[in-house]
Amino acid sequence: MDTRQDVRTGAWELCDLAVSVAREAAGLVRARRAAGIGHVATKSTETDVVTSADRAAERLITDRIRQARPADRILGEESGTHAGDSPVTWVVDPIDGTVNYVYGLGHYGVSIAARVADVTVAGVVRDIDSGAEWRAVRGGGAWRDDRRLTGSEVTDLGVALVATGFGYQPDRRARQGAVVGGLLPHIRDIRRFGSAALDLCLAAEGLVDAFYETGLNMWDYAAGGIVAEEAGLRVTGLSGEPAGAGMVLAAPAALYGPLHDRLVELHARAA
Repeated sequence: MDTRQDVRTGAWELCDLAVSVAREAAGLVRARRAAGIGHVATKSTETDVVTSADRAAERLITDRIRQARPADRILGEESGTHAGDSPVTWVVDPIDGTVNYVYGLGHYGVSIAARVADVTVAGVVRDIDSGAEWRAVRGGGAWRDDRRLTGSEVTDLGVALVATGFGYQPDRRARQGAVVGGLLPHIRDIRRFGSAALDLCLAAEGLVDAFYETGLNMWDYAAGGIVAEEAGLRVTGLSGEPAGAGMVLAAPAALYGPLHDRLVELHARAA
């Protein structure tokens, strides 16, 4: 038996479940948005918002995964960890880009990833407003609809369009702003759309050339990260570290080194 093929087949099954659940959750969020925002609360700071739609969508996702795979663990942004005794952990962000959702802007999405033994093996990110959907399986490529993704072909950092984002803590925002100021003279421009999960998918598709951000949680980047990796981008932290709270950097090979080194020079890694 080809063990790699067996693992990939299992990962596609996980991906199919993630896609089905993400589509249902996106429909719920879209209906809630059409009916009105409802209650808006805050979390870590006054600028870090959560809505009833976030919580309802996460409950739906958790229920559907539990129905299909009752032994799996689930890590959700809003509800924390749900225990299980299987090696599979689902990492869920019901609305990545909640501020955009609250303001009626586009660019907010459902993000669902499946991890086995601390490795993300499948993921889907669905833009709730537009219906665009990206999915990936480790070793099976990254896809938008039936089109395989291969990232940007830009090779010169000086003409690269780079996406990033900012945290909610004032001190972190100040540091992130200083990094942007130091980076801008060396790239084409910056884009800040408001959803790391979707930004990673845009980088996978080549709609932006690269992405970086500090202070992210796993639910922010797990699904988008595997989409970017399977599109051929390097997805890491800085100075040999894996992607994580200190930094998530995603860039094609030609841009990765110059962008990585510039971010190191700017002391971009979050403390």
